[in-house]
Amino acid sequence: MGEGTAAGTAGSADPRPAAGPAERRPVRQRVGARGEDLAVAELESQGMQVLARNWRCKLGEIDVVALERSNGRHVLVFCEVKCRTGLGFGGPLESITHAKLRKLRQLTAEWLAREEAHADGIRLDAIGVLMLPGHPPQLTHVRGIG
Repeated sequence: MGEGTAAGTAGSADPRPAAGPAERRPVRQRVGARGEDLAVAELESQGMQVLARNWRCKLGEIDVVALERSNGRHVLVFCEVKCRTGLGFGGPLESITHAKLRKLRQLTAEWLAREEAHADGIRLDAIGVLMLPGHPPQLTHVRGIG
């Protein structure tokens, strides 16, 4: 008798490695997480210090909160990250509506009320991440969106 068992019978081993927690998440969540990782790397490459990621309250979520030090000033940057894997619905930043900006301003006010961070100013930024298959990710950072 040969080694192993027929596919589908009890005791057969799937030759593929078991999926870890990251692989079990829906594709959309994995794309979003990858986009946020790239956005954070971009902000850090600009010398910003990331203070919070995916900060949540009852109103919603802020993707990234960072501190920018420039010319002796400290500016809190509240950043919305939008990711796309295609252009069928437009570029990533096209999905930031007036309603989303209003929500981001409300979330910023809530963050400032809860956290003990001191700065000379605040700014709302957006980073669009386009991840087309077969191409390196393209990041677009827009400062002062609202």
